[in-house]
Amino acid sequence: MKTKLMTQRAQSTQRGFTLMELLAVIVIIGVLMATIGSRFMGQSEKAKANATKIEMGQMLQSLDLFKLEIGRYPSAQEGLDALIKNPGSLPNWSGPYLRKDNIKDPWGNDYKYSSPGPNNTPFEIKSLGADGKEGGDGENADITKS
Repeated sequence: MKTKLMTQRAQSTQRGFTLMELLAVIVIIGVLMATIGSRFMGQSEKAKANATKIEMGQMLQSLDLFKLEIGRYPSAQEGLDALIKNPGSLPNWSGPYLRKDNIKDPWGNDYKYSSPGPNNTPFEIKSLGADGKEGGDGENADITKS
């Protein structure tokens, strides 16, 4: 009889969570996710900017190899596509010089190529950043190499 009474008492003292307790836990989890998520979002944009700089460095090497074999950098009309496929009947072209099929920055926008570049440079490569527009600050800032 004692064991039956103890079992009934143990069962009657157990209870579930109230609605207020569940809501409080959900709110706390939401605040934590928002805080942690915003930190990761900022890191994601920094990682894309770093990846852009690395890709541009690879393009610079490819452009130098193109110049070494052809004797000049691609014209503005030929653009960066000249690193992937022969833009015409260039006899010394032995590309592709890049391993990519399309040349887009980590935000999915085309890289801008101009030849000649500013300040008497032979060329300039530019990514317009996260917003895809000229200028900008932070993650929207343009990234250029020449």
